[in-house]
Amino acid sequence: MKELIEELIAELRDKNEELSEAKARVWIELLVSDFEASYAKAGYDYQGTAVVEKVVRQWIESYGDKIHEFAGRNPKYAHLLNEQE
Repeated sequence: MKELIEELIAELRDKNEELSEAKARVWIELLVSDFEASYAKAGYDYQGTAVVEKVVRQWIESYGDKIHEFAGRNPKYAHLLNEQE
């Protein structure tokens, strides 16, 4: 999973030059964690990292270039993403 996280961080940074590596890491970790938690709460069995990877890659492709704008509008994440490097 560690290698996958590193790949996803690199993809997000390629898509969004506004993000430092540290902030891209926070975003990826949040996306993975939230997806896994939501999937579990919905009652689905864990399908492995392939499903997580597919969904997070889709989010990066769809929203990656503007994801940094989201933090200011969502207090759940703002404190994690607005801190100094």
